[in-house]
Amino acid sequence: MDKEKFLDKAYGLDSAHQTRAHYDDWSASYDDEIGRNGYATPARIAAALAHVCDDLAAPVLDFGCGTGLSGVALSQRGFLTIDGIDLSQDMITQAGDKACYRDLHLIEPDAPLNLEASGHKSIVACGAIGAGAAPLSVFDSLMQGLPRGGFFALSFNDHSLEDPIYEAKLDSYVQTKTARLLHREHGDHLPGINLGCVVYVIEKT
Repeated sequence: MDKEKFLDKAYGLDSAHQTRAHYDDWSASYDDEIGRNGYATPARIAAALAHVCDDLAAPVLDFGCGTGLSGVALSQRGFLTIDGIDLSQDMITQAGDKACYRDLHLIEPDAPLNLEASGHKSIVACGAIGAGAAPLSVFDSLMQGLPRGGFFALSFNDHSLEDPIYEAKLDSYVQTKTARLLHREHGDHLPGINLGCVVYVIEKT
């Protein structure tokens, strides 16, 4: 497959198994392709999380870590203990080469996450929930895995935000006072294809 076609197809994936196959195939050229399109979200999320987190040694879980670009951004912001999980083994292999993760684990499509005892103070989902990525139900699983006072830093891209269910999910936590909104900012995601995203940080209360 022409490496230039992977990004075009990424937002039309409609099952976890299809997503795994796509990202396995894309893994070798992923960094190059999205890098040339100005991938800005990892650095934006890392900066937003670093602004609110006062313990950079506390473990961070990078959900949907892919090839590790979000882990690199977190490491560059001073986070010291980063674990990654993803459903693509080929992506995880690429992430391991970046030497910024303590642990990397493969997750199975549609399997429960069971993160309650993971010990992560923060969870990052960098472009990992939404159109062509994990379903919105994962939002609840990740929030359940956080301790009170833990931080969830995530992004919803413009494709996802066309459907109001994504922000409604986050707002439901804020409105019921089970989370506190600390950061919300729209900005670049992949400016090379004129795609933005909103970066959020919420604190579980």
